[in-house]
Amino acid sequence: MSERALLRQVACSGRAGWCWAAGGRHGSARGKALPGARRRLSAWAWSPPRPRFCHLASPFSSRTSAFGGDYEAVFRASVEEPEKLWAEAAGGIAWHKPWAKTMERGGPFSTSWFVGGELNICYNAIDRHVENGQGDQIAIIHDSPVTNSKAFITYKEVLEQVSKLAGVMASHGVKKGDRVVIYMPMIPQTMYTMLACSRIGAIHSLIFGGFASKELSSRIDHAKPKLIVTSTFGIEPGRKVEYVPLLEKALEMINHQPEKILIYSRPNMDPALLKPGRDLDWDEEMAKAKPCDCVPVLSDHPLYILYTSGTTGTPKGVVRPTGGYAVMLNWTMSAIYGLQSKEGKPVGTPDAGAYFRVLAEHGVVALFTAPTAIRAIRQQDPEAALGKQYSLTRFRTLFVAGERCDVDTLEWCKKIFKVPVLDHWWQTETGSSITASCIGLGNSLTPSPGQTGKRVPGYNVMILDDNKQPVKAKTLGNIVVNFHCFCLRSD
Repeated sequence: MSERALLRQVACSGRAGWCWAAGGRHGSARGKALPGARRRLSAWAWSPPRPRFCHLASPFSSRTSAFGGDYEAVFRASVEEPEKLWAEAAGGIAWHKPWAKTMERGGPFSTSWFVGGELNICYNAIDRHVENGQGDQIAIIHDSPVTNSKAFITYKEVLEQVSKLAGVMASHGVKKGDRVVIYMPMIPQTMYTMLACSRIGAIHSLIFGGFASKELSSRIDHAKPKLIVTSTFGIEPGRKVEYVPLLEKALEMINHQPEKILIYSRPNMDPALLKPGRDLDWDEEMAKAKPCDCVPVLSDHPLYILYTSGTTGTPKGVVRPTGGYAVMLNWTMSAIYGLQSKEGKPVGTPDAGAYFRVLAEHGVVALFTAPTAIRAIRQQDPEAALGKQYSLTRFRTLFVAGERCDVDTLEWCKKIFKVPVLDHWWQTETGSSITASCIGLGNSLTPSPGQTGKRVPGYNVMILDDNKQPVKAKTLGNIVVNFHCFCLRSD
């Protein structure tokens, strides 16, 4: 089966713990990208001229929309003038080659965005910040209450690790369009792996580290990766989860076998036993790796495959295109969450005191979490006594998603954290929230309890009766979503 046929099949057959914005604007005059400059040949492969990326001039701000933070105007534009709105939003992203057409419809269920444009999402997340003098700023804070460890990693350090890891992949034959399955715990190396894949145009599929062999096997057999990246252990309270035996058992269940498996050994623990000819040791490979430059890809080039949970049937693989995902992610940081690009969303573990410590110690402005985690805190510490020892002077917004947040839990959050608590509606299939308060566009920070906000621009949500007619307010009906959003691959 061809790669394109496989990806079409994946699209039709259909949370990690840290995140940072790929946003920030460093505008330049509109024009063609600068010509590439040749770099020296590496020991393992010929390197083409190094690609150069540029920013396209745009009045779009990283803080507000092109319509001055007016939600109604932005939503109306998303329905009536989607090309104009999202072209302006795309000005916040660095492009290797400008797009020729903002939106192109290929049929009733097929739309391409930023047609002909080329970019690299790894460049947008890391390289451009280093190039603009921000290399010594902290890019990742990895705070693990389970292992009692903290790491503060700069953009320069992330770039070094990611570019070398991309070199490891390339040296073992992974190239643009190949699939890479990632089965790892929530550690910085997992993030490096995702970014390294996007750096060379490989398509990654991140699989939840808690999945057993059966669930893991179905996703591997469907994605058909050339490479699998895993770790020796996942560490949970009171126990270690051995990943390699789970992976080996999964591979015994299926026909597809990866060419290579790259294994990261957790520090101060027993290393993995490698299978000769197939397995690669992370540290050994990184020690001899040559850094790899970013590979520009077309806007609709698949960035990753994300599988649904499978709780209601066979897991569906959702394919996310690079250009649309980059633009929407950058835009949501300001429009939906009201955050500047330097602010992040750290997530702790559902421990009664860990959330409060992380918020206070790292000066967190906004926290994104699931209601289940909040309920776990409340069950262990109903009055949040452990949290009262921490000062949350910078904390200003708590966002919840991933499941319905009942009113009782939401009101408890407001009482304990003393900040607005905003629920919003996502699905794996959508790539971004469908409804949200969109506080960056001037909406209220105090919606009625039980609401999940307003329609996010790009998703025209309607409530219709069985005759496809709009229903009156406070009337039950059918949820219908007509979207002009570019986080989905439609073919």
